[in-house]
Amino acid sequence: MWSRVRRAGILTALALPCSLFAVQSAHAGLGGAPMTPPTDASVSSRVVQPGGGSGAAAQGVMRSASSAASSASSSTSASASYDVRETTFGNGTVVREYLAADGTVFGLAWRGPQMPDLNDLLGSYFPQYVAGVKTVRAARGGARGPVSVDQSGLVVRSGGHMGAFSGQAWLPPALPAGVSGSDIQ
Repeated sequence: MWSRVRRAGILTALALPCSLFAVQSAHAGLGGAPMTPPTDASVSSRVVQPGGGSGAAAQGVMRSASSAASSASSSTSASASYDVRETTFGNGTVVREYLAADGTVFGLAWRGPQMPDLNDLLGSYFPQYVAGVKTVRAARGGARGPVSVDQSGLVVRSGGHMGAFSGQAWLPPALPAGVSGSDIQ
């Protein structure tokens, strides 16, 4: 009897971290569809009209996740507006996805106490990012620190320290008219 209870306890102890890891995972892809947020995340969205006088971010209107989903068609008008979808994870990390009129992610920004999974966020661009990081670090003699990968098809800036990470990534050819890399914050 004791061994069966003990075995069940061990299996539960092994399964729990795996299930928590699965909850923290969020799959998105730069250049693809927006992420499916984990169950412990909160999501908000806003429509942005580029070229506003005080910066594009000031032109946005915040909406809850449910109203953002129901008004997705209205948020992608012909006037080159774009959607900014912000997801706050249970661990406090915030990821912003910048969505073009067709719903694809053209930019990402993150900040928080933990680094998000860049493999998930960058999607098919992750190998290009890894190659860029290796090149940057080789040029520095292997030194670590903030990384800036700046290529014609991909820009990624990432840095921070334990408890305070931040970064941005965007696809220069996919930026809507009137939007620049500095708008990805």
